[in-house]
Order: sequence, then C-alpha cells, then structure tokens
Amino acid sequence: MLLETLLPLGKVDPGLRAPEVPFDLHSIGENARLLEDIGYDGLVVEETKDDPFIVMALAAQATRKLKLGTSVAIAFPRSPTVTALSAWTVQKLSHGRFTLGLGTQVKAHIERRYGMPWTPAGPWMREYVHAVRAVWDNWQNGTPLDVKGEHYNINLMVPLFNPGPIEHPQIPIQIAAVNAVMCQVSGEVANGIRPHPVCTPSYIEKVMMPAVRAGAAKTGRSLKGFQISMKPLVATAANEAELAPKIRDVRARIAFYASTPQYRAAFDHLGLGDLADRLKLLSRAQRWEELPQHINDDILETFVTIGTYDTIARKLLDRFGRVVTHCEFSIPVRNDADREILRSLAKDIQSDGAKP
Repeated sequence: MLLETLLPLGKVDPGLRAPEVPFDLHSIGENARLLEDIGYDGLVVEETKDDPFIVMALAAQATRKLKLGTSVAIAFPRSPTVTALSAWTVQKLSHGRFTLGLGTQVKAHIERRYGMPWTPAGPWMREYVHAVRAVWDNWQNGTPLDVKGEHYNINLMVPLFNPGPIEHPQIPIQIAAVNAVMCQVSGEVANGIRPHPVCTPSYIEKVMMPAVRAGAAKTGRSLKGFQISMKPLVATAANEAELAPKIRDVRARIAFYASTPQYRAAFDHLGLGDLADRLKLLSRAQRWEELPQHINDDILETFVTIGTYDTIARKLLDRFGRVVTHCEFSIPVRNDADREILRSLAKDIQSDGAKP
C-alpha cells in the first residue's frame, strides 16, 4: 500500500498526517490504526475512486486521536445540505477530529462527468461555504435557516431531518485553490487553503497568500490559525537506483499539469507561459509521449522535491517551511522495515517542527 505523510513545517503544528491513502476499503480501520501507532497527526483522503466521507467514517470508528479530513471532497455536485450532513456525521463519530476540505473540479468535469451546468467557481464556492455553515448553525443553535443566493435558496429544516447539536460543532473548512480568485474566497470564508501541487513556494508567497489576505481583509476576518496544506510534487525512494523511475514519472506529471489551462497561472508566474502553450497543443493532439521531453532538469527541480528517504524530509522543510503549514508526500510501505522508516521519519519531522 501507499502511505502519504503530511508534514507540518516550522512551529505551526508539530504533527504528522497521512493524506490520500489508496486503502482497500476493508483495511481502512487497520491502516488508520497503524498511522496512529506510528505517530502521524492525521489522515486525509481525496475524492477519486471512493466516497471520502465513507472512508473517513471507517477511519474515525477505528481510531481515537488521528485527525481526519477530506482533501478534497467535490463540492458542487453535492447540495450544501448533503455535504453539511456528511461532515456533521463524521465530526460526531470522530469526536471533533474532522476537517472538511472542498474542491470545485474543472468545468468539463462538472458539465460532462456530473451533468450539471457550470457557473464561475469563485462566487459559487463562496455561497456554498456560507450555505453549509448556515445549515450547521441551524442544527447546533436553532438559528432560522434562510439561505438566499444565486445558486441556493435553502429555508426548510423539519425536525425529522435535523440531527441536532453535537459536542464539537466547529468544523474547519479548507478550499483547494490555484488562481487568485479562489485564494481570495478562501481568505473570506475558509479556515485554510490547499494549493495545487504545481504551486511553487514563490507562487504561494507572492500570488496566493496576498489574495488570501485581501479576502480576509474584505470580510474583516483574522487569519490566525489559517492553514496552508499542500501535497507537493515529490520524487523519493530508498536509494538512487530506485529514485530514477520516480523522477521519470514526475517529469511526465509536470508536463501534464503544464498542458492544463486551469494551472496556467502557476507557470506564467515563472515565465513558463510559452512552455504551457506548447504542451497544451501537444495534449490536444493527444501526443502524450512527447510531453515529458519538454521538461528539462531546471524546470523539474523548480517544481519537484527530489531526494532519498534520508534527505527528503529536510529538503521539504527547506523548500516549503516559510510558506506551508502542512506538506504531504508518498512513501510505499511493504514490510516492517518500511514501517520503522516511517516511524523514524515521523519522529524526526515532529522534533524538527517543534523547534522555535
């Protein structure tokens, strides 16, 4: 199986989390307990091939301390009331250990995979988060439900469908983002942001966070405790021989991301707009095998943290320590020796993260 650790950087939150673990559904509880035993701070899953709320419920039932989160659940195909109930249920089951990570998905997927009409994502997500919180407020405090907006009119909650108050009603919300508009929305309404893997430290620091701060200022919110949680592009292995194919694979991934218009801003920021144009044309022609050769070593190292297990933690800390509060990466676990490597890594990272 693959485990992915989430490394807190600096002194913000000296824990470890494990995101996007492709567990067999029948093994989720066992593997979540393993992460808790090793000393990870938490487990998060993204919505790809399994319902993330079901995965979270299984992990919550099997653990006692492990923090849990979606990274991300796709917001727009779900009614805000449906998402509110799923998050409320996991929060209740986990006794307050859940974070709701939301993503928009791109226009083609909303229209052609989910069969829904598309409207601009920023205003839609702003209204969506407000609606989810309004439903929670109704359940917890009895506040009249009166959501009126461009996308949602929600004003009915009868006792039969009201789950009522829970012990830990403050569920943090994080929003996945690349472009400045969604970053500003995150600053306005969310408790954290999830930069895409193509977002370099420079892009996060100079583009994303100014937009987050502008959004917070717009609504008069404090950013105290605001989290920047990211799964960066990483190539890591036990030794140099095993590292080579990982580098090859991540080179291809960079090329794919560069060909995707939704991620263009992160490449423009580094003066790589021409590269993005070339790769977009190749992708439209479905000449996929030609994409990686356009990613030279300088571009590769700009976007990817590369190193063996004994060096990768320090390299991640050095690269993202100033701009990211939590950072995720993958390590395969095949035997007890690998488990001990992870245990040692968790200890080292938490000790480093706790230093002033």
